[in-house]
Parts: sequence; C-alpha cells; structure tokens
Amino acid sequence: MKNIVILGNGISGITAAREIRKMSQYKITVISSETEHFFSRTALMYIYMGHMEYEHTKPYEDHFWKKNRIDLMNAKVDKVDIAKKELVLSDGKAVGYDVLILAVGSKSNKFGWPGQDMDGVSGMYSYPDLQDIEKYTKDIKRGVIVGGGLIGIELAEMLHSRDIDVTFLVRETSFWNNILPAEESALITRHIRENHIDLRLETELKEIVPDSNGRVKSVVTSKGDEIECGFVGLTAGVSPNIDFLEDSGIETARGILINEYCETNVPDVYAIGDCAQHKTPPGERRPVEQVWYTGRMMGETLAYTICKDKLKYQPGIWFNSAKFLEIEYQTYGWVWANLKEDERDFYWEDETGRKCLKLVFDKKEKFLKGCNVFGIRLRHGVMEKWIKEKKHVKAVVEELTEANFDPEFYKSYETEIKGKFNKQIAF
Repeated sequence: MKNIVILGNGISGITAAREIRKMSQYKITVISSETEHFFSRTALMYIYMGHMEYEHTKPYEDHFWKKNRIDLMNAKVDKVDIAKKELVLSDGKAVGYDVLILAVGSKSNKFGWPGQDMDGVSGMYSYPDLQDIEKYTKDIKRGVIVGGGLIGIELAEMLHSRDIDVTFLVRETSFWNNILPAEESALITRHIRENHIDLRLETELKEIVPDSNGRVKSVVTSKGDEIECGFVGLTAGVSPNIDFLEDSGIETARGILINEYCETNVPDVYAIGDCAQHKTPPGERRPVEQVWYTGRMMGETLAYTICKDKLKYQPGIWFNSAKFLEIEYQTYGWVWANLKEDERDFYWEDETGRKCLKLVFDKKEKFLKGCNVFGIRLRHGVMEKWIKEKKHVKAVVEELTEANFDPEFYKSYETEIKGKFNKQIAF
C-alpha cells in the first residue's frame, strides 16, 4: 500500500488528500507547521473584522480527518532527502514516503528593508500573520501598508474596520495598474481615497524606524517623508515557500518546476498550488498562479493521476474575483493592463464612478476575449461559455441580461451599456 505524504494543509494539499481517499486505500499523512487543521485562508480578514471566529473557517469538523483516515501532523520540515525518500523534521525526526506532494504555499515578500523583521511588522498571508496583526494593532492610531494589490487592500479594510488610520504606500502611478487597465485602476484609486485612506502613489518604503523598545515607531518613504505608525503591513506580493528545498535535488526557479502532470524532476515527487511553477503554462496563464480555485483544481487533477491514470492539468478560462472595500470585482478570460495589437476594447462606467464593465474583443473577428466588471455581478458559467465559443461582442452586449447575477430589485444597467456600445463601437 502506497504511503502518501502531503506537505502543506491549504486548499491544494487537502483537496489532493480528500480525492486520493475517495479513490484509494492508500495511507495519507498531511504535515503542516502553520495550523493543526485545514482552514479557509480567504476568511482570515473576516476573523480580524469580527465577522467570524477561527472555528468557523474550518470547512470540516475536527473528527473528519480520523473518520477518513487522513493523519494530521503539526510539524516543520527542514529538509527533503530524495535518496532516502524521507522528510527531516525540525526536531530531527524523519518521516518516510512513497509519494510526496509538495503543497507548501507562499510567503510574504521582503526586500531587505531596514527594520523589516522588528516587532510590529507583519505580512498578511498565514494564520500566524493574523495573530501578529491582532497583537500589533491593539491601541494603535495608524498603520502603514506597503505594496498595492489584493492582499494590501484586504489589510487596509481590516484596519479601517477598527477605525485605525491607514497610509498606503504604492510604487505604481495608479492602484494595481500593472494588472488593471487604466480606467479600472483609476476607479479603484478614487474609491480607496473616498474611504479616507491615505494612498500615496509612486512611493516606496525606505526604512522602518524602531522606538526605544525595538518596536515600530515610524517609516521613512522613498520621498523622504517620515510617517508615525504603530504597525507596518508588508503586502508587496508573495513568493513560493521553497527555501527549505535548497540542495534537495528538486528543481526550482521562482517556484517548484513542474510539467503538465504536476510532476517535478524527481520521480514520485509532485508540486501543486501556490508553490508550483509550470515549465510550460497552459494557454495564456502565468507560470505561477496563487489563486484558491486553481489550487483546488491541481489537487483534484493530481489525485486522479496518482490513483487512476495520468491526467493533464487543464484549468481552462482564467477567472478571478475579489473585493476592493465596498466594490466587488470579477474578471473573466484575458484582460491585460495594456491591449495587445490584435485587441480592441469597450468600456462603460456608471455616473457614480463605482460600477464599470470592460469588454476586450478580437480586433478582426470581433469575438469576446475577456471581461472586467466592478460593482455588478455576472454569471461565471455564462461568461465562460461566451469566451470559449468566441461569441461576437455585439451579441454579448445584446444578451448581457442573461449573464446578470445581481439580486432581484437591484438596478439594471444593460440598456445603458447597450446604448453606449452602439454609439461608441461601429463595425
């Protein structure tokens, strides 16, 4: 009977464990140094904001694991010995495996800033991070967040919910404009400032200054300003958590290098989720994708490969969703910060400046390639279908009501969108 060891208890590792159990009687051990039980990482912010307790973020009761014969081990792995097929733990003990699945996730980026490791500084990725944020933000007046993006805006909302003043240092000229097109980036930039968040664009962190007790007192920016604060949140992206694999023989670059079957260069060693880097990314996808649903899909795919037949990881049409304070965001297909040569777009924004729709389509054939939507909910299945079947953009606009997923009695914008499209786009 195979001995499957899964390192990491996030969505990727736990999905793999559950699916392997459904299809086999293999021995399964899940090792994690973060928490004893699997929890929903995307719910961390809601624990801090008081909407949930930690126990509410666990999708399964604690007895689930014993019932399904999935052994949980709360331990830190220091080294992988591929010759002996062993994991060396921080206490010196060794755990053997027949098949190893690396699902070790990411860590918050640090770029050598002076003071980045002092008390009062934290990332926002793990449960220990949340515990640090809880401890360091008690009774403070201001927090400084370094780095724009989805994690940064989550942390800003968390602090804002406790009436803590927030200064946001973002190196870009407009919020998240390395991902969002100019119009959408401008909309979110305005919205952040409307919420009385001190957003400082084209500004980077230079130094974190300690007080007499070695705790955060202030930060100094690249523009020479000193900002007093009691907490600094480092949210300048994340990177695969792979330092412990140095000299292991497992091939890495930015992440753990894998092929289309999630196989590494070492037999019986696989990598999935945030830590995995595709040598040949499927379609137009990025080599490393740190997204919840792709991690789940990789876990499902790999389980089938291990228990049944080899199955390629094929995630399909890109999709993501998030929330920028009060404004919900969805993206479908391929919407780049800057249009490609063969692309054209249509943009609509409502009079409040808090809702918008962007359609990207092929310049020659006019079929839909991607869609961004803020403040309006669209049906995932409909948008995915239209992109897959290369639906003509004019037909998309005509049938937009079919995709609307807003609750009953919400204001409808399809007629307004259609009117602007017909005036602006001539074929």
